[in-house]
Amino acid sequence: MSRWTLAVLGWLAAVVVATLAGVGAIRLVGNSFTGTPGGVRSEAEVARDLAAAATPAATPSPSRPATTPPSGDTRSRSFSNPGGSVVASCRGRLATIDTWSPAQGYSVRDLDEGPDDDAEVKFEGAGGRFEIKIECRGGTPVEAGHDD
Repeated sequence: MSRWTLAVLGWLAAVVVATLAGVGAIRLVGNSFTGTPGGVRSEAEVARDLAAAATPAATPSPSRPATTPPSGDTRSRSFSNPGGSVVASCRGRLATIDTWSPAQGYSVRDLDEGPDDDAEVKFEGAGGRFEIKIECRGGTPVEAGHDD
């Protein structure tokens, strides 16, 4: 065999060994390296968990520190669409978006977190634009334009 043939065969052997070592290392590390810890969560699971954890003092928005809510009755609900999800609350007739989370592949395009007559967040991604607009009816957050 010529030196050139031996060099090519040696290089190919090195590539195969390196590939097998990499695949073995990834399998050894498992999902903590290659996947989402705990698995992928459904939209309903995320909304349920957000609602369970939604108290204004315990769940600050990404841009506002936790504060003690004003005295009076505060009601919270979660809302979601393909662009993302929010937890909103009402203090009297004023709506506030307490937390927001864009879905994978989406980002927040516009945010009016309140408190105001209505609060809204607009999500934008490859799948289009989605908006969640919240107002208060009877002290309960509802999606504007929906009869919830």
